[in-house]
Amino acid sequence: MKFLICALLAASYVAAADIKLEEGVIVATVDNFKQVITDNEFVLVEFYAPWCGHCKALAPEYAKAAQQLAEKESPIKLAKVDATVEGDLAEQYQVRGYPTLKFFRSGSPVEYNGGRQAADIIAWVTKKTGPPAKDLTSVADAEQFLQDNEIAIIGFFKDVESAEAKVFTKAANALDSFVFGITSNADVIAKYEAKDNGVILFKPFDEKKSVFEGELNEENLKKFAQVQSLPLIVDFNHESAAKIFGGSIKSHLLFFVSKEAGHIEAHVDPLKEIAKKYREDILFVTISSDEEDHTRIFEFFGMNKEEVPTIRLIKLEEDMAKYKPETNDLSAESIEAFLQKFLDGKLKQHLLSQELPEDWDKQPVKVLVSSNFESVALDKSKSVLVEFYAPWCGHCKQLAPIYEQLAEKYKDNADIVIAKMDSTANELENIKISSFPTIKYFRKDDNKVIDYNLDRTLDDFVKFLDANGEVADAEPTEESEEEEEAAPKKDEL
Repeated sequence: MKFLICALLAASYVAAADIKLEEGVIVATVDNFKQVITDNEFVLVEFYAPWCGHCKALAPEYAKAAQQLAEKESPIKLAKVDATVEGDLAEQYQVRGYPTLKFFRSGSPVEYNGGRQAADIIAWVTKKTGPPAKDLTSVADAEQFLQDNEIAIIGFFKDVESAEAKVFTKAANALDSFVFGITSNADVIAKYEAKDNGVILFKPFDEKKSVFEGELNEENLKKFAQVQSLPLIVDFNHESAAKIFGGSIKSHLLFFVSKEAGHIEAHVDPLKEIAKKYREDILFVTISSDEEDHTRIFEFFGMNKEEVPTIRLIKLEEDMAKYKPETNDLSAESIEAFLQKFLDGKLKQHLLSQELPEDWDKQPVKVLVSSNFESVALDKSKSVLVEFYAPWCGHCKQLAPIYEQLAEKYKDNADIVIAKMDSTANELENIKISSFPTIKYFRKDDNKVIDYNLDRTLDDFVKFLDANGEVADAEPTEESEEEEEAAPKKDEL
């Protein structure tokens, strides 16, 4: 019945018979698109592909947002375009990946950069179509505002023209993903037990509300909103990933658990007080081993799912630094001690490394792991060409026979070593690999490191080595421009 009412409300503005609705979302096509963005002042449009996993994950949240907006009789409409069918539209609006969302205001598009849950979508489009902070003139207004928004931030100012109120409004204007309200009404201030110039974030979890403390400025309000709008312990999934990695907190305690095995109740829930104590510095995140989608995350950390429950700590800088506790003691005391050592700068990075194979140097292509890398690659008596590869990388597999031919050619050369290292299982402190294959030449005598950027042909490899790396980079061919596969980004774990 609820959906029927939403559909009827949403349908009330659809005049033409050729515009259809699916779960409250307009189905836009080449034929009706112009009418959709002309007849409606505000339209959020999703360009999707039916086979896209992220699009499938977004679909129920997108429909939920459309239905909730229709219930409120909002002028904001949500539409979707199957870009695999409506190719002309996808080309016109430069769709390069799925899903791509664009917000049309009076027919002019801007990129959507909000979250992918219904509440996030509603907050973003509402912010784009109204004042930075909604004026709450009565208790009834405030109650309705909080009822309409799962997470909302209200500023309480006796004088809405004060310097503090202006700072609040400026922060509200800058944070598209959050809904802000502002009030000078004495009854509202009294009801929520707020102080003058106070700010409170209301939420449906943990302590239900968070009161802002500290100097009232835009940067502090931004961090307050990003930190306090997340649960004390965040479950990692497609929807939460952007908030986890895009927030102000760059240090994360990752708890690898099996929900089915009861690890949350046994090991994670007892940590809530510690999470609260450190929430300004460290974000607590759970990653479930029960999810097939998380397999690559375990591989990234050199772990298998049989190791759960266990923890890792990461720090997001230009590169991701990883830390591993010395023991698997998951007591609150042990974990707090581990976190404090990290904050005190007393932990060393944990670098993945395989065991050194006994036959690592028996074949023309020498096998490197973390433990023997320096002794081989940085040996000043030899020049060493190293391929940093990933076992799953298609381009690495294509290169393998050529690389073996190259090693065969130079196997009797006392000055040159051809080597390879699996960079998904071995990490180096001073060399970070961002794509596969990456090939570097460690020249003897001066240990100068030269990136190999020629074509990956036997002739070009030979030319490069015979010139001791002193070869001008080749212009990338049309085919070779995409011949690297990216390592997982920190926000794609």
